[in-house]
Amino acid sequence: MENFQYLIDKIQNSKIIENPYPHIYIENFFDSKDFSRIINSDGINTKDYKDNDELFNSLFNLGYKIIDFPGCINNVKEYNSWHDKKYSSKKLHSACEGFGMTLRLLEPQSSILKNLKLFIESNDFNKALASKFNIDIDKVYSDNGLQKYLDGYEISPHPDIRKKALTYMININPHSNSEDLDHHTHYLQFKKEYKYIQEFWESNTQYDRCWVPWDWAETFFIQNKNNSLVMFSPADQTIHAVKASYNHLIGQRTQLYGNLWFIDSPNTKELNLEDMVIPSIDKIKQNNSL
Repeated sequence: MENFQYLIDKIQNSKIIENPYPHIYIENFFDSKDFSRIINSDGINTKDYKDNDELFNSLFNLGYKIIDFPGCINNVKEYNSWHDKKYSSKKLHSACEGFGMTLRLLEPQSSILKNLKLFIESNDFNKALASKFNIDIDKVYSDNGLQKYLDGYEISPHPDIRKKALTYMININPHSNSEDLDHHTHYLQFKKEYKYIQEFWESNTQYDRCWVPWDWAETFFIQNKNNSLVMFSPADQTIHAVKASYNHLIGQRTQLYGNLWFIDSPNTKELNLEDMVIPSIDKIKQNNSL
């Protein structure tokens, strides 16, 4: 059985990068031997598929299940219909154009993936995550897994809701050109003219945070490196987003993805992005004259 203790040591010994918000970033997270075994294992290194039907049948046989996930639908027929035309009359979110699907490996078949699943679900690993960001482990629970995200998956810029205590993403893509493809996580900051939204969230904790349009923020970093980890504790400024546009028949965007969630949910009210728009001066003057 693999010993992944060294991953806990890497997290504990990593330096928290303060700008533009506190986070850790580790390249070459797994050692080369473990990483090679992971990305070449059954369940990660899938074959080339001729169409979506073959892809879904194969992933289901490998132990993947479609999950409810932000920015995604869970109906294969509906997804395939969108994927053929790249159009649907239904929108998942007013800030997004995508129509994605996420699958989680619930029943791994290879020994290294079975052991990796046990490791990321272990109390020792999750205690290390919580400790790194000064989170009380007794006040949170974990949710994590090995996931594949198909073409069209999109979550527009957002900082995560207040119930989430921590999140991490580890790229474990099997396709050799994965770093050059357009399916990676963007880390962003609000543009100057929209900075007021972050300030609103900071001053009004009774409201939850929401997704915003892509053109309200600008990317400062893209996590495209394979075998890299990003981890942070969500706050008003931890903006990140994904918009996947690639050929998933020859390799799928694959991550170890996990969260710590507060057991007691904060009592918040929801606002959507339309509530966050400040009317123009001309519109304000027009309304005042009525």
